Amino acid sequence: MLVNEQGQGLDASPTGAGAGAGAGAGQDDSKINSVVICAAIVAALGGLLFGFDTAVISGATDWLQSIYHLSPAMKGFTVSSALIGTLIGSIAVGKPADKYGRREILFVLAILYFVTAVGCAMANNLWVFVAFRFLGGLAVGGASVVSPMYIAEIAPAKFRGRLVSVTQFNIVLGILLAYLSNYIISSMNLGDVQYRWMFGVQAAPAVAFFALLFTTPQSPRWLIAKGRASEGREVLLRCGASARNIDTLVGEIQQSLDTEHHATDEPFFTRKYAKPIMLAVAIAMFNQLSGINALMYYASEIFTMAGASKESAFLQPVIVGIVNLAFTMAAMTVIDKIGRRKLMLVGSIGYIISLSVTAYLFYTHTGGPLVLASLLVFIASHAFGQGAVIWVFISEIFPNRVRSQGQALGSFTHWVMAAAISWTFPIIAAYAGWMTFAFYALCSVGQLVWVLTRMPETKGVSLENIQKQLGIE
Repeated sequence: MLVNEQGQGLDASPTGAGAGAGAGAGQDDSKINSVVICAAIVAALGGLLFGFDTAVISGATDWLQSIYHLSPAMKGFTVSSALIGTLIGSIAVGKPADKYGRREILFVLAILYFVTAVGCAMANNLWVFVAFRFLGGLAVGGASVVSPMYIAEIAPAKFRGRLVSVTQFNIVLGILLAYLSNYIISSMNLGDVQYRWMFGVQAAPAVAFFALLFTTPQSPRWLIAKGRASEGREVLLRCGASARNIDTLVGEIQQSLDTEHHATDEPFFTRKYAKPIMLAVAIAMFNQLSGINALMYYASEIFTMAGASKESAFLQPVIVGIVNLAFTMAAMTVIDKIGRRKLMLVGSIGYIISLSVTAYLFYTHTGGPLVLASLLVFIASHAFGQGAVIWVFISEIFPNRVRSQGQALGSFTHWVMAAAISWTFPIIAAYAGWMTFAFYALCSVGQLVWVLTRMPETKGVSLENIQKQLGIE
């Protein structure tokens, strides 16, 4: 059932008005083949590097502050410097992805990940370090757009949620690996070069990502959009499309692109795209207003604030990463069964409870295990709700002809908010303390209201049918 903004049900069943459209018509949704699985896993490695690059700095903030004598404001800028790159990367990657192809852009992102890893490890002053973090941000911003978009375009509708959420799984796996890597390196007592090793180890998975991309096919929908229908047909067949209905599927994709009546460079910010635009902006804003990136970037510091020893402040983020991964896996198993909206409801309630308790604990100066427990509930709520849903949802709600622009808008909004949260957290926490978490809890109440009143359900609906049911012709 697709629910509109007024809460009315729209029939998305096989016998409904949209039956037979898109992947549901030409692809065998009863099974999924190895080509699709392998391509999704490889594309999602962009997410693993995204997660690693995002979280690795959490173990280096004290070193950076000590070596470069950073004020709280300057520390916030240094930590968020990568996020400035993500803003540009997420908004700029759409047109190149449309022109050159999703897979080709993933190759470029793999190179950027490698360059930023080596550059940050070898930087000889703060501004060189910031410059390479900025390049890493370009890769993260680009990956947040292209990886889920590519997977959404090769996946059968029935399995699209689980396959696109492989990106989120890899993001949280990358976060866990970053925390674990930081913990191992911190225990080696490497002195002033410790933080260099923390960043440098990212080069290895970047090389693996680049090499594995050679095994993946082009996006069939991109091929068809570029007038290469025969190549798109071949890829669809490789991805499990039914040979009996392949012409129908190709025709429906071409109709959704509507190249005869819509220029591929038509204006994006128009009234007909208002619904998906507002949905993408809202879910991306609420994602960061929960304070999730404050925890990801300043995990060790937050636990130190709560009274943890220096050693356990590096270990506790590993526990956070394990919980994040476990609940992401749990969400992946049910996202195509119970739907995106119910996951968001559960996550929103978990946000409100855990953040309120965390604020209270900091207000009463109650630290230690209780803070860890409340933050574990918070990360579990994020992983099971927003974390699992955001990239799936944004990749689904825009028509084929503007999907890259829509994905870019959602990612850009996400990273604008991430930069704001990450830059301001050290300053606000220094002066406002517990009220920081109370503010995040209040924002989570806003998310709950939005989910209840505005968020549609896209579970099991083909990409071509979603645009019809959102009123886009």
